[in-house]
Amino acid sequence: MRKTPLYDKHVALGGRIVDFSGWALPVQYSGIVEEHLATRNAAGLFDVSHMGEITVEGKDALKFIDYLVTNDVTKLVPQKVMYSPMCYEHGGAVDDLLIYMHDESHFLLVVNAANKDKDYQWIADKSKKFDVRVEDVSDSYAQIALQGPKAEAILQKLTDVPLSDMKFYTFKDNASVGGARLLLSRTGYTGEDGFELYLSPADACSIWDKLLEAGKDEGLLPAGLGARDTLRFEACLPLYGQELSEEITPLEAGLGFFVKLTKEDFIGKAKLLEQKEKGLKRKIAGLEMVEKGVPRHGYEVRLQGKRIGTITSGSFAPYLEKYLALALLDMGYTEIGQEVYVDIRGKEKLAKVVETPFYKRRYKR
Repeated sequence: MRKTPLYDKHVALGGRIVDFSGWALPVQYSGIVEEHLATRNAAGLFDVSHMGEITVEGKDALKFIDYLVTNDVTKLVPQKVMYSPMCYEHGGAVDDLLIYMHDESHFLLVVNAANKDKDYQWIADKSKKFDVRVEDVSDSYAQIALQGPKAEAILQKLTDVPLSDMKFYTFKDNASVGGARLLLSRTGYTGEDGFELYLSPADACSIWDKLLEAGKDEGLLPAGLGARDTLRFEACLPLYGQELSEEITPLEAGLGFFVKLTKEDFIGKAKLLEQKEKGLKRKIAGLEMVEKGVPRHGYEVRLQGKRIGTITSGSFAPYLEKYLALALLDMGYTEIGQEVYVDIRGKEKLAKVVETPFYKRRYKR
């Protein structure tokens, strides 16, 4: 397993280390529920150095990325961030990613760790008809996420950047935080306000310690992969390989807002346009368990003896104190209030379709 620059910190803090996409990362420290609630109510600190970073530079950078992804990159301006799926020609997703615009000829793409090599190869292959340079710069970055309602107050102790002026999905390059120069981004994957810090691996341990010290009286806890997953799940943020995949299109995943079919062209447009015009046959829907049971990824959703879908993510939701799931359901069974059954280890347990997202916090707009 590969180790992030913060590996020894995780061990010293009692983190339970697991293999995550080939990386040795903490699944939890004090406990998933405690770390989840700390992030919802105060703040959580996450090592996300395993994420992949790819730069695209050159005269055609803007044109190329706009062709590469489903969102409208021409709407970006410098120091703003955009979320977008990236699709195959058949409409399924290669990945979902964040796009950081420095200027029209310089972009940073942040991709999922498990997909980094595949994504880089895909992007490099598709770039050959454009005047751009594509480089995997993942080893040049450590990444720390500070998330939660007290994230701004904690981080402000370490920087002269006026954080209250930073809006959601904006960033500042070469920001000074705790004596280190880094890219500071108001983004996250928890459903909370917060920041992601892209910094030199050499600075990671120092900044991690300074953030923990700055937040010790604010309720900040180090948090692992377990809480990161339950937090994103409560907020109904998609996880690649579960809600979005090579077989599940962004439209089926409920990400239609990020698919701009009015764009002149992008990879997968024809198939996604066809799918929209013909109407979806299935989509991701939210479920709440009526009968007690834990719905897990891969469990069947059934009605009247027939399979009508599959659980993509499911868990006890710590903040909401409910057993919830996201499921890929046949369209005829996705109306709010629809009763269905989840096959939990051979027993059908009653659930109902509910609105998503399960949890919603107002971000800094």
